[in-house]
Amino acid sequence: MKSTYQTKDFWAGCVYVAIGLAAILIAQDYKMGTAARMGAGYFPRVLSGLLMLIGLASILRAFLQPGERVERIQLRPMLLIVGSTLIFAASVRYLGTVIAVPLMGLLAASASRMFRITVPALVGLALLTAFCTIVFQMGLGVPLPILGSLFGG
Repeated sequence: MKSTYQTKDFWAGCVYVAIGLAAILIAQDYKMGTAARMGAGYFPRVLSGLLMLIGLASILRAFLQPGERVERIQLRPMLLIVGSTLIFAASVRYLGTVIAVPLMGLLAASASRMFRITVPALVGLALLTAFCTIVFQMGLGVPLPILGSLFGG
């Protein structure tokens, strides 16, 4: 028989309740206000309360019906995803978005067991790079170099 404490619903609910509680504690010094005149603490508290309710519902669901067990944590994919973001942040100034975005995409994609470098994947990566460059630099004006300082950008 499966233990309720080993189900995804139970642990997801615990995480939601913990995040909601932490956000309420962080926002406790902000003025609440009213629905008509919201203070700085109104929105965080309402959202945190809703998140905690969703968490409690998930925990309750874990006790009422059988759910999927939590599998062993896969460190390699997690480290590749987080690492790709950190490498992007560290390299974008030197390499530029034209190289840093595909580098991040390839590293993040390699977290999957089904990862293969194919022509459609490379075309998708090129389109993603162009999209990111257009939206973030030209559209939003984010000051990131298209070509980094290593390439004279």
